Amino acid sequence: MPLTLNAGEIASLLAATNREPRSLLGYHEFARDQDMPIALVRVLERDAVSVAVFYEDESVDNARPLTMIDPAGLFEGRVPYRRPLQPYRLQIRYRDGAEAIKHDPYYFAPQLSDFDLYLFGEGNHHAIYRKLGAHPEVLDGIAGVRFAVWAPHAQRVSVVGDFNFWDGRRHVLHARGSGVWELFVPDIGVGTLYKFEIRTPQNWVLIKSDPFGLQMQLRPDTASVVTSLDDYEWQDQQWLANRLAWNPQIAPISVYEVHPGSWRHNVDHGFLSWQQLSEQLIPYVKDMGYTHIELMGVAEYPFDGSWGYQVTGYYAPTARYGSPRDFKKFIDECHQAGIGVLMDWVPGHFPKDEHGLREFDGTSLYEHADPRQGEHQEWGTKVFNYGRNEVRNFLVANALYWVEQFHIDGLRVDAVASMLYLDYARKHGEWIPNRYGGRENIEAIEFLKQLNWSMGHYFPGVLMIAEESTAFPGVTQPVHLGGLGFTFKWNMGWMNDTLRYMQLDPLYRRYEHNLITFSMMYAWSEKFMLPLSHDEVVHGKRSLLSKMPGDEWQQRASLRMLLGYMTVHPGKKLLFMGGEFGQWHEWRDHEQLDWRLLDHPNHRGLREWCKTMNFVYRERPELHVSDHLWEGFQWVDLSNHNDSVFAFIRRAAHDAEPLLCVFNCTPVPRNSYLLGAPLPGRYRKIIDSDDPAWGGSGYSHQYTVDAEHDGWGGFAHRLRLDLPPLAVTFWQRG
Repeated sequence: MPLTLNAGEIASLLAATNREPRSLLGYHEFARDQDMPIALVRVLERDAVSVAVFYEDESVDNARPLTMIDPAGLFEGRVPYRRPLQPYRLQIRYRDGAEAIKHDPYYFAPQLSDFDLYLFGEGNHHAIYRKLGAHPEVLDGIAGVRFAVWAPHAQRVSVVGDFNFWDGRRHVLHARGSGVWELFVPDIGVGTLYKFEIRTPQNWVLIKSDPFGLQMQLRPDTASVVTSLDDYEWQDQQWLANRLAWNPQIAPISVYEVHPGSWRHNVDHGFLSWQQLSEQLIPYVKDMGYTHIELMGVAEYPFDGSWGYQVTGYYAPTARYGSPRDFKKFIDECHQAGIGVLMDWVPGHFPKDEHGLREFDGTSLYEHADPRQGEHQEWGTKVFNYGRNEVRNFLVANALYWVEQFHIDGLRVDAVASMLYLDYARKHGEWIPNRYGGRENIEAIEFLKQLNWSMGHYFPGVLMIAEESTAFPGVTQPVHLGGLGFTFKWNMGWMNDTLRYMQLDPLYRRYEHNLITFSMMYAWSEKFMLPLSHDEVVHGKRSLLSKMPGDEWQQRASLRMLLGYMTVHPGKKLLFMGGEFGQWHEWRDHEQLDWRLLDHPNHRGLREWCKTMNFVYRERPELHVSDHLWEGFQWVDLSNHNDSVFAFIRRAAHDAEPLLCVFNCTPVPRNSYLLGAPLPGRYRKIIDSDDPAWGGSGYSHQYTVDAEHDGWGGFAHRLRLDLPPLAVTFWQRG
């Protein structure tokens, strides 16, 4: 800081173009021969007519007036030298007669270390959300908020809010290394509304929400809100300890996918709050036997119709249901009830909203500049530039943030296929090959590997689930073995084939028998989750129940059979809300589920069937401990396409007691149907989806059957079963 400002320096301050305002403003000392240093305070306070300075331990009556060096509000003057140095206050009088006493933001030294900036610059600062954004802090005994933002191409960055009349000339941030800008603003705190005002290389002025903002206003408002990371005392220590030690590959995982805004509404048709969801959703999920809830639309998003898949506040839980603290309490109460919480996470693209990440500093900062790389034409969104270290850091740290700060148990990573391939949803000439001439997005692949390795390193036991619809190899292979490192992959092939089969008139299922059998050709190529998600019950696809053919009785029977098939097929389970009780109409994001259907016994029966399947799945190890092992599965009846019957065995291990699962996919009962049996003895029917308790016909009264000693279908013994129509039955010895 010079002892005397020249005309150019004064002009840069007044025009708010100086990139390092703290070098000219605030408190500075100058060496003096054989005497105490000169202590000088320089203040820029717009519209002020006088400014005086006094130290914290002094009375305002001792305030020392500064000299005005420019009528726009620039003042300077000497103050007594103090060691140790302590903050001072400014006594200010404005042209309109108003007066104020406040601290000088340019007194406070930058808090980001060179090491912070270095790690961020190389893309490896995994706690960068604690450094960038807005953080309430106490510096030198003074409470305030430290702001920091990455905008490397900006001419100037300011923080604006109610505290400074949204005037970008008043709190100009100081440029640091790695394109980061920083400033501590005293005397403000939690609840402060703010944005960043950015002057671009083209000399435009942009008003942007904070990319690292921890809270945002409820749409349509878009300001960021100062909040604290450390405002909640968790009570789920035992849950986290158990999570650290569990093995998800052998555990039962049955997920209830929920869109909180339309699961159920308030009496006034508004959203339930997190507290109300705690009171209503948690008991429901626990009673139904699900192990996890998967939440759609957690991170802040501006348009309800995007369901949360076009995110503008990556670090901000949506304000639709309450505050970040409310969300923490909801998750805490889930954990105390024994329920895990997953969330949809969207690193594949972001929307073009003016207040968001698009051209954040006037350049294509978070996205690629070339639309052949940076535009998702299918969704009208921008694609992250995964090759840029700071962007990769932004995303990896964001994933870790949700787990560390909110105790999230897993992320379902959206649209992974769109990230893996440069030509995803693009025609010839609309994409750029990689450096080897191929279609794989090498930078995105490396990002996903870093993401999954980092999550496993910091938070063992947290699930990373890929929504990936192609045959890309090694999605769930560990990173150190060359894979992407996900815990599970959605089995989109199983979902598509199974729904195609189930939608067929039973008369024609015989011609598409391979839709059922083919999934076992690749069931152990990855570690799979079986999804019947929201995507399958919107946009004209119809609800699960209305997809089923035939009259209403047949439709309900087929839905029971579908849910039973998902229960016993290798792979973890996911069902979207409403499917459990057979909602007739498609999911509508603006309406609550049609809970009135539960007044009817047929729909109550469907829900009870789904509940029973969840508990059968959880309680029987043969249905979950061998999901990833081919030894846990064996075909019994593979090729009877004429009768549309198939059967297989599930085992917990190769030599364990078998569970026989038999499916009759037509409305025609099959009496004395012969099936191979692996072991002699009496077999007991433990589940029959045609039981009247679930809304079935109660056709079969066969509850036990003795294995005959004659072989059948390659087995040493055989069973003679009466198969009910459109039903699944489970059999076990004993």
